[in-house]
Amino acid sequence: MGLHVSKDSQKMSAKRFISGVLKMNSIPVYIMVLSLIICSCNSKPEKNSSTALKPNIIYILADDLGYAEVGAYGQEKIETPHIDALARSGMVFTQHYSGAPVCAPARASLLTGMHMGHAPIRGNHEWGSRGDVWDYVKMVKDSTLEGQAPIGKEVVLLPELLQKAGYTTGMFGKWGLGAPHTTSIPTQMGFDYFFGYNCQRIAHTYNPLHLYENERRYHLANDTVPPHTGLSDGVNPYDEAAYAKFNQPFYAPEVSFEKMIHFVDGVQDAPFFLYWATPIPHAALQAPKRWVDYYVKKFGDEEPYLGKNGYFPVRYPHATYAAMISYLDENIGKLIDHLKTIGKYENTLIIFTSDNGPTYAGGADSSWFDSAKPFQSGHGRGKGYVYEGGIRVPMIASWADQIAPGGRTDHVSAFWDVLPTLCDVAEVAIPQKTDGISFLNTLTQKGAQEEHPYLYWEFPGYDGQVALRMGQWKVIWKDIKKGNTDIEVYDLNNDLSEQHDVSNDHPELIEKFKAIVQKEHRTPQRERFIMPALEELTKSKD
Repeated sequence: MGLHVSKDSQKMSAKRFISGVLKMNSIPVYIMVLSLIICSCNSKPEKNSSTALKPNIIYILADDLGYAEVGAYGQEKIETPHIDALARSGMVFTQHYSGAPVCAPARASLLTGMHMGHAPIRGNHEWGSRGDVWDYVKMVKDSTLEGQAPIGKEVVLLPELLQKAGYTTGMFGKWGLGAPHTTSIPTQMGFDYFFGYNCQRIAHTYNPLHLYENERRYHLANDTVPPHTGLSDGVNPYDEAAYAKFNQPFYAPEVSFEKMIHFVDGVQDAPFFLYWATPIPHAALQAPKRWVDYYVKKFGDEEPYLGKNGYFPVRYPHATYAAMISYLDENIGKLIDHLKTIGKYENTLIIFTSDNGPTYAGGADSSWFDSAKPFQSGHGRGKGYVYEGGIRVPMIASWADQIAPGGRTDHVSAFWDVLPTLCDVAEVAIPQKTDGISFLNTLTQKGAQEEHPYLYWEFPGYDGQVALRMGQWKVIWKDIKKGNTDIEVYDLNNDLSEQHDVSNDHPELIEKFKAIVQKEHRTPQRERFIMPALEELTKSKD
């Protein structure tokens, strides 16, 4: 770590030095020293003087965390004291939405500032034409099988814009927008430093054989236990020892967190942007034992999860899921404490959110935790679906002296609003190609806040879906690839759980929905993301 001296300290040292020189009664020496001091003070690079007062930005993106899985949003079983404290110190958003109901497109929307009618990545794309990309052992042996389809080097992402504003940028966690050996890896898409998972499939274990540090593999001394491995034959599923192989020495989130603290400490003369895309609490269910033991004591005994719904078996699924979230919460508290210790907290905007709603797979039990309360979160309503439980997510923003503590807002916003907002924070021009609206005025309560007339989603996965949020109305067209033509309408003012389809009472909303789809949809470049019925509707406007 380099030596950093504040401007006030420089001024005080200069005054003391000049005072000593004056006592020497040597005018020529005084003039010479004063000139050296002036030159020294003015020799700092232009970049540093223009960025010194810009705020640091930390964006924490949880993975598959439901709307109500932290205390600040009503969770009653999982303890999240540090996230709850962050909420008390800042502002809670009650109507914030992900860009998509699954991982890769949500991240694409976030980093491009585009909704799914325009974004280049509109679904998870494992790029299977390369070979057996789902075979973990083959991926370990051949890195060309890792990673997802590339977003494209020509696409300008948020970190690149912040770099131009003088920010040092770092990413930690899960990427999912471009495989190794392509130009769509973090360090070629605007990040100065990257540590974590390049590939979403390898992130199906928290004890991988390797992560990535920038462009190179960072090897971990774990045994090879491929994701979706089951219990050994003949073991007692009620015996904790039967699950030992699923808990290896090196836990990826812990290794990543240590690297993240080093990154924060290493940035001295510029503001930083830290994108913490943690894989927690995405399945598989794996957590530090001390936290699992804590929740076993709190919840009591439970039936094991035997792996029949994917990922790894786990002896205490409820306890382990809660342990993962509390472990993340603990590290958020550590990061905030560290920022305060090194004097960077006051000038740092911290945003916490999730990439989509809670999952139904891998032993997770969203019903037991009421993970998306007041919305539904089971299969068909949580992750993977454009109902509220799948795309409405928690968001908390905290920024000392800029965001008043204890705030709460019903402002309707989405992932594609984050890019223009952070551009405003960093005082960099907002690109014209964005679907977003900055919500900085909502954060600071300074000036009028521009509102969206509607929010738009399309998602080719899970049989094809399109959704629209327009005031109190939510319009959903699902099962598009199955030939479904029925369009649902829900009144969120009176039906938050989307139980009562009122489409028959509002044919005018159906027509408005179709017109908006025709306006907002652009044919995707990748065939995988094309929904033929949507293309036909779009063509009909001509």
